Amino acid sequence: MRMNKDQVKGRVSTVEGKIKQAAGKLVGNEKLEAEGKAQTTLGRARAKFGDVKQKVRGAAKSGS
Repeated sequence: MRMNKDQVKGRVSTVEGKIKQAAGKLVGNEKLEAEGKAQTTLGRARAKFGDVKQKVRGAAKSGS
């Protein structure tokens, strides 16, 4: 099954956020760490939206 753009972009954003968060923690930059946490949360939300969108499309194709 192919992933839609929201799933892909959400997961990429989640990984980028985790990297920012870790970098901020490593260098003691609280602002960068907070930005990373926010980006991770938004990325997860977008990926979840993409997952739901995928399920709806799948259900529509199968006629359920």
